[in-house]
Amino acid sequence: MATIWEEFELSPIEVALPGNKVGFTLRGYRMESELTPTDISEREDEDDVFSGRDARAPLDDEELPEFEWTKEALDEVAAAPAEDQLAEEAVESKESTSSEESAADEGEEKKPADQEVPIFLSHKGKLLLFKTAEGLASFVKSKAPHDMKQLKDWSKFASKLKASDIEVSEDESYELDLVVENLRGGPDAWEPPLLLSAGEIARDLAYALQLKKVIISLAPGSPLDDLDEALRATGFFARRRLKKIGTEQASISWRSIIGKISASVDWRD
Repeated sequence: MATIWEEFELSPIEVALPGNKVGFTLRGYRMESELTPTDISEREDEDDVFSGRDARAPLDDEELPEFEWTKEALDEVAAAPAEDQLAEEAVESKESTSSEESAADEGEEKKPADQEVPIFLSHKGKLLLFKTAEGLASFVKSKAPHDMKQLKDWSKFASKLKASDIEVSEDESYELDLVVENLRGGPDAWEPPLLLSAGEIARDLAYALQLKKVIISLAPGSPLDDLDEALRATGFFARRRLKKIGTEQASISWRSIIGKISASVDWRD
């Protein structure tokens, strides 16, 4: 018999953030054409959100030591195309069009291919996190507004969900609070499962919450994407590649990403 999660194609997840903050929320994947993006019209500019906070304050040039990843390299990432262009380029890079199709489509406007994208229990650009399973289940059953209400059969799901259903698997638990400390330990101490899962959830949240600076920081070809690729590889040359990655630059970059995600959380219980 299918579980409630299999039936409605949703998952409970757990996210740990700095400051001993751990919360539950929901995540699903749907075709992009089926979803209306979260409303961020009332959200402050990303630069304004993080100004004045020591943990996420911009670093002066002299505060950046000389690493394998230079400030110039990061500037190139920051100057990368915006979210929409990155998404379009990613689609185009994965598609190959035959000459016959090109001829048939000549003169017609090209439309981006539909793709599966993440959606979270969120509202107005904020991720809704709950300290207890009971709090999450109670919210789901309430009439409070959120982005998942647009999902097909949401009302049916909400009526069936019980707090006891909310059991998070190890693969759905993300320890963002441990990432920076682990990176500071250097390549020999890096834990691939921890860092790769952090990249997974950060990319999903960046897309769903429209955190453009996080999207750019983790985009294909960026230093942090290179780090993920090195962590996935195995063997002697992979270990050598990891040792060439700047430890401090990696931790600084991830500290910024986690800070942006933390600032985009709305704790509801």
